[in-house]
Amino acid sequence: MRPRSLSLTRFGLIGMVIAFSALRSASAEPSSEVPAWLKSHVGEGEGQIAGPVLQRARALYRRKISEGAIRNACYFAMDATRPNILGDGSVGRRFYIVCEGEQSFRAISAGHGSGRDLPGVADFANGRQCAKNFGNAMDSELTTGGAYVTAETKTSFKGYYLASADRDAALVRSFVQFDGEGETANARPRAIGGHAAVVLKGVCLRKDPQSPYADQGGYVPFGKRADYPGGRSNGCTSWSPEDAPQLLAMVKEDPTTLYIYPDAADVSAVARAVAAGRPASGAYWNASCLKQIRSPKFWAKETLEPLLAAYKNSHPAPPPRPTPLCREP
Repeated sequence: MRPRSLSLTRFGLIGMVIAFSALRSASAEPSSEVPAWLKSHVGEGEGQIAGPVLQRARALYRRKISEGAIRNACYFAMDATRPNILGDGSVGRRFYIVCEGEQSFRAISAGHGSGRDLPGVADFANGRQCAKNFGNAMDSELTTGGAYVTAETKTSFKGYYLASADRDAALVRSFVQFDGEGETANARPRAIGGHAAVVLKGVCLRKDPQSPYADQGGYVPFGKRADYPGGRSNGCTSWSPEDAPQLLAMVKEDPTTLYIYPDAADVSAVARAVAAGRPASGAYWNASCLKQIRSPKFWAKETLEPLLAAYKNSHPAPPPRPTPLCREP
């Protein structure tokens, strides 16, 4: 009887361990059901996330979690069909930070790719308010919708600027690289990632040999700081200087997913529907932006890169000019 009791006890312990492991695994997997608290943020109003965008973002996040590619408790999404600038001139919120474990949802601003206008060849430039053109060609400066995972972060010194009447400050900007798949697979060679929407303009070189950033001649770049939270980018995702530090801290050595809507199939579906004069069946697009752009277009790299190469050959860039020295005050 004693061995049998021991066997039952051991079996009971093993069963408890198996049950606990299953429970732990289930709790680690995010639920496929959108929780009630998150449903309250779903919609097409300002500060809300459209249902199809959330669905794609959650599916990508769940897949990468199950693959063991990420462990981050939060994920990102962006709706590039929404306006970047609202009718009252304020900045639109279309980038989303979702942390389901702590029931946290936040919508912030983000820029879209400016595109380019190549006279006599092709015009795929975007306005500041709504994006009409999307694509994944090198040097196109277009946003590419689809799946991304955040990767390493690089920080670089851009130069000094006048922070106040008697104080200079160094602009040090961090950039988080995105890795993509499918149509976004060339994100790394395109240097597509996320960073603060801030640059230095009118840069000149100033003598400052004591600066840790001085070059071999003792010069440092100096310019005027320009923030552009409501502006466009070269295809990267740009955040306001106030929001960027939080996002960069969230993914430092802890990658997560970003789904940018729309992908090429979404763009094509809406374009076909507009051409046919009917609503796009099953395809989402922000109504106010669709009214403004009339019809979107996706520029595939196979189509656009030969045009860009031909334009570059016929319009060679002028020789680079050395950065001028700053005038003494």
